[in-house]
Amino acid sequence: MPPLHQPDGRFTNPVLPGFHPDPSICRVGDDYYLACSSFEYFPGVPLFHSRDLVHWRQIGNALDRPEQLRLSDAWSSGGIYAPTLRHHDGRFWLIVTNCSEGGGNLIVTATDPAGPWSDPIWAPDVPGIDPDLVWDEDGTCWCTVAGVSQVRIDPSTGQTYGTPHRLWSGGPGAKAPEAPHLYRIGDYWYLLIAEGGTERGHGVSIARGRTPSGPFEPCPANPILTHRGTDHPVQNTGHADLVQGPDGSWWMVLLGVRPGGGTPGWHVLGRETFLAPVTWEDDWPVVGEVALELPELPWPLSSGPVEERRDDFELAELRPSWISLRDRLAEHCTTKERPGWLTLRARGDSLDEPDAVFTGRRQQHLSCRARTLVDAAEGSGGLAVRLDERHHYAIEVSDTRVRVIARVGYLRTVVAEQSVPAGPVVLTVTITEPPSPHGPCTGPDVLSLGVEQPDGTFTELATLDGRYLSTEVAGGFTGRVIGMYAAAGTVHFDWFDYEPLDG
Repeated sequence: MPPLHQPDGRFTNPVLPGFHPDPSICRVGDDYYLACSSFEYFPGVPLFHSRDLVHWRQIGNALDRPEQLRLSDAWSSGGIYAPTLRHHDGRFWLIVTNCSEGGGNLIVTATDPAGPWSDPIWAPDVPGIDPDLVWDEDGTCWCTVAGVSQVRIDPSTGQTYGTPHRLWSGGPGAKAPEAPHLYRIGDYWYLLIAEGGTERGHGVSIARGRTPSGPFEPCPANPILTHRGTDHPVQNTGHADLVQGPDGSWWMVLLGVRPGGGTPGWHVLGRETFLAPVTWEDDWPVVGEVALELPELPWPLSSGPVEERRDDFELAELRPSWISLRDRLAEHCTTKERPGWLTLRARGDSLDEPDAVFTGRRQQHLSCRARTLVDAAEGSGGLAVRLDERHHYAIEVSDTRVRVIARVGYLRTVVAEQSVPAGPVVLTVTITEPPSPHGPCTGPDVLSLGVEQPDGTFTELATLDGRYLSTEVAGGFTGRVIGMYAAAGTVHFDWFDYEPLDG
């Protein structure tokens, strides 16, 4: 979903709204490619293309085959952490951590970032998470990880040489030095890291040295970016990557969140990808404002195709923006059983179970509406807004009964129930700002769940407080995903419609 175009020529930040954390970017000629973390969802590591750094189109997922990505043991907010995407010697290289049992750091490669990507090359002796790859002038490849430590590696085999050695790890006593990226810019090698944790204390710091292995001199202005202790509408800013714009200027992609409501503020879309300008003073980068509205950029914009808001499931394979929980086996999720329908076959008995059959898309707007036409004659299932197994709202149909289910922590409640005529039914979730007046305890949004009648009128069954589907309540690293699920038997979905209501 591209940024919204403002009448005065400006565009909104984030450039990748919704659950798109830990951005890593590379430029190849006039083209830009970006990868994000995906955690417990399959397929893994979404990949995007842009020509202008503002409009991004998803072109695929790097880990889209079971032999590349095994998540059966992944807990919520486990799985795939923090990729680094680079282009070297005519090939794309992506290194990432699978935190599931039996996982570790792995490398995949491709000549076309849209795929196919190779089977994983495992790097068992690379310690930690957030791995980075960089090649020096003589072709030696270095892998740097959270902590921050570094080891020489052959990325074609995963073999390392020597023992990992410590580099610069940010400010004294700073929490969670992570997300390292190394660059050769001008006369220096720059080591960019995140520190302070990925919550409100998050920030970006940098050091420089004459070689990729240091020693490194910290920037006297560190952290070069943080919004800690401010009332800026974008918080948790960190986990950044640098790139040059089409005109040679420098830019930073980074993650941030947009908290809403009262105190302490709740963010519900997850960590999103923002864009910020970078200038240089005394060979140090200076990061400009992470503004919610980007200024007019000094190069041509190329918007490209806009993602269709409705999916009629007429393709043999799902679009790359659809994600499923931990796997996507054909016997549980297919568009081939009933032409023009998505068929889900239940495995767990509810969304509370880690093996639930659920397929959804990231919520990308603070206000939106999702609808789907469900045929549950052979089972039960419906439409859900999911954060994890213990935090989700759903409207579920079974035979001639529709009910709204709220799962918050250890509590699971049927909030409302109503009979409906036999046959397919349209289920709807609408997410909007809370009604006025607002106070310190006002949540970030409200979710209205109900049924759409044949004449198009909406019958609301329940309105629920959105704070309970937020990271500040649930914890973790993901954001809301809206989608379809099967709780029992076989459930068919004719179409799914997602409509932004922002602006």
